[in-house]
Amino acid sequence: MIHPSYVEMIEKINKGQDQEEAPLVTSRYSIVLATSKRARQLIDGAEPKVAAVDRNGKERKPLSIAVDELYEGKVNILPREEEDDDAIE
Repeated sequence: MIHPSYVEMIEKINKGQDQEEAPLVTSRYSIVLATSKRARQLIDGAEPKVAAVDRNGKERKPLSIAVDELYEGKVNILPREEEDDDAIE
């Protein structure tokens, strides 16, 4: 089983949005794009905002780190109109 699920990720990322605003994430595709972009940033040398080593002392993969960062709210997805080359901060 994959944890967190897509549904949990979408709910968590969109939490706190005003009702009038369009949700930041509307599909699984949006989650995949955001996590892959953040994983590429980590590969290119960005500093992880969550633990990069698991409980057994083994280094975690960039995609796993990116998923946890998004789920825990350590990085944000910017709305499309504010988006630039670094849409994930």
